Amino acid sequence: MTFLVDSHCHLDFPDFADELDAIVVNARNAGIGRMVTICTRVKKFEQVRAVAERFEGIYCTAGTHPHNADEELDVTVEDLIAFADDPLVVGLGEAGLDYHYDKAPREAQTTGFRRHISAARETGLPLVIHARSADEDMIAILEEETRAGAFPAVLHCFSSGAELARRGIDLGLYVSFSGILTFKNSAEIREIAAEMPRDRVLVETDAPYLAPMPNRGKRNEPAYTAHTADVLAEVWGMERGALWTQTTDNFFDLFNRVPRDLPGDNEVGLG
Repeated sequence: MTFLVDSHCHLDFPDFADELDAIVVNARNAGIGRMVTICTRVKKFEQVRAVAERFEGIYCTAGTHPHNADEELDVTVEDLIAFADDPLVVGLGEAGLDYHYDKAPREAQTTGFRRHISAARETGLPLVIHARSADEDMIAILEEETRAGAFPAVLHCFSSGAELARRGIDLGLYVSFSGILTFKNSAEIREIAAEMPRDRVLVETDAPYLAPMPNRGKRNEPAYTAHTADVLAEVWGMERGALWTQTTDNFFDLFNRVPRDLPGDNEVGLG
């Protein structure tokens, strides 16, 4: 059975509160076999986990978004490591650096990011990295931390420069592309995607944000992952089914706690 994975969405957000069941059905009907709903505040982890517990094939992460880094400086490396005991938690984050909005002091962002890296190194859970307008500092931290010990990670919703993508790949990271890949003004992102190793790329929505063409400007949802995958298939010159298989295999290689086979898999498939 060939299905696609939305490796990054926010199903606990209020945007989906009144119709979450329908959103999940839409995703299944579009061939989305797994979804990872991403935590942005450790203090709100339970509401994220509740979504994963409610639906088969949905898993979650635990962590603090850089926008909220200064709110959760009391979250320790040990606190993050403890989440690895929960079988529904398949990754850490999202954490990282966002200098575009600068909603939290950069020092707090860096502190939080390094703590998440330490926890990922200790647990082996992949770290979901948020990087925006911070390429130089991101490269420096990733290279320094990798010298201290490798850790699994993905540069999610990639919208940075080619050098960060290349250095990330060199360090063993994965790169994930969102609906941004489909935008008419995103030729540079498509060029970056074209040079990425095919076994190190994921697709995602970042729903409810960044709906891909032809739904740009609307609320995003996991079903739309297929639109981004179709553009990636064009960029790589691959058949649709082959692209789905490749990115799904990549997902399971990185998020290796997620089961490859579930009873509900026979209800989804290549559309």
